[in-house]
Amino acid sequence: MLSRAERERALGQRARVLWFTGLSGSGKTTIAVELERKLFEMGRFAQILDGDNLRTGINSDLGFSDADRMENIRRVAEISKLYLNSGIICINCFISPKTEMRELARSIVGPEDFTEVFVDTPIDVCEKRDPKGLYQKARAGLIPHFTGIDDVYEPPLNPDIVVNANLLSVEEAVNKILAEIS
Repeated sequence: MLSRAERERALGQRARVLWFTGLSGSGKTTIAVELERKLFEMGRFAQILDGDNLRTGINSDLGFSDADRMENIRRVAEISKLYLNSGIICINCFISPKTEMRELARSIVGPEDFTEVFVDTPIDVCEKRDPKGLYQKARAGLIPHFTGIDDVYEPPLNPDIVVNANLLSVEEAVNKILAEIS
């Protein structure tokens, strides 16, 4: 089998896992999509894993209990490690609301390859951006255990990168991340 180092040499990049965390509507996916595009233009190969996509496929059997959320993150981290070992930059967009979830992901991936990106956006801004109306439904009691409304979000205490998405444009956020990981 080819080694990770061989794959990285062939791709001309260092593989890593960028783990975006933040409230729903914070800008995680929007920033990740632009970051993936920018990396591609730089000749780098990246893959986005997003909560919405994985929950309709590989994690469709999971709900939103604490145990199911932990299992969701565990599975994503294991998939991320496969991408990592293939020499690919894996960009993950998951609310991952609790510190223990993000620490589980870091332990599976390995701390030297895991970069936590906190997309720090105030909840009122997230609610205004909310294209699916999830916050409104949560406030009406239609979505129980919604992170930020009736379920906790524990902001990272020491993230590797903080992006204030309410203060930066998408391009500025991407450039900040690129400057940190280059």
